Amino acid sequence: MDLKQNLCPPDELAVRLSPLPLPLYPESPRSWEWGTSTMGTPNDQAVLQAIFNPDTPFGDLVGLDVGEEVEKGEVDEDGVFPRAQLERSKALELQGVMAAEAGDLGTALERFGQAISLLPERASAYNNRAQARRLQGDVAGALEDLERAVALSGGRGRAARQGFVQRGLLARLQGRDDDARRDFERAARLGSPFARRQLVLLNPYAALCNRMLADMMRQLRAPRNGR
Repeated sequence: MDLKQNLCPPDELAVRLSPLPLPLYPESPRSWEWGTSTMGTPNDQAVLQAIFNPDTPFGDLVGLDVGEEVEKGEVDEDGVFPRAQLERSKALELQGVMAAEAGDLGTALERFGQAISLLPERASAYNNRAQARRLQGDVAGALEDLERAVALSGGRGRAARQGFVQRGLLARLQGRDDDARRDFERAARLGSPFARRQLVLLNPYAALCNRMLADMMRQLRAPRNGR
């Protein structure tokens, strides 16, 4: 059996040789550069998608949705909400993101909470507050918000896709790979390239391939005997 062919398919090998599309979340939101050319590749954009829900106004910034595949006939998730309240809710979310970018997570949480109070049946703000809570170390609160976002979305559309991705990332952080795999599978079916890459990384053959590559690199870096 040719191990190179069976254990390291080209797509998996490419993923293993490229940097892991993590850290799962940046240490500081000041590193987020929305809509700039510094995050220009589909892989970089996938990381941005994992930070905040692209269904909010800042998701319309140039380049933010690069690499995301939108389902044909995807429903308008916001069409059921009164326009005035919807615009106010989106404005509050935008203020929350700007506060997070400035490192003010307290204000970010306050703005996301206000958006939720205004439209408690809209999933987007729950996804965003989950990220801010995670950054504050409140993983339980983040998971609670993600559960709510997924439930409100009905498992469809952008909000569901982002909720599944974020919940899958938290599951990976906690070592719950089976749960992570299930969420990434659902996100992938909803059109997330980032989730598909994570599924490759969770593949046991890819993990074995990674160990083989690590062993090879150690051997190459080790000094040869007698030299």
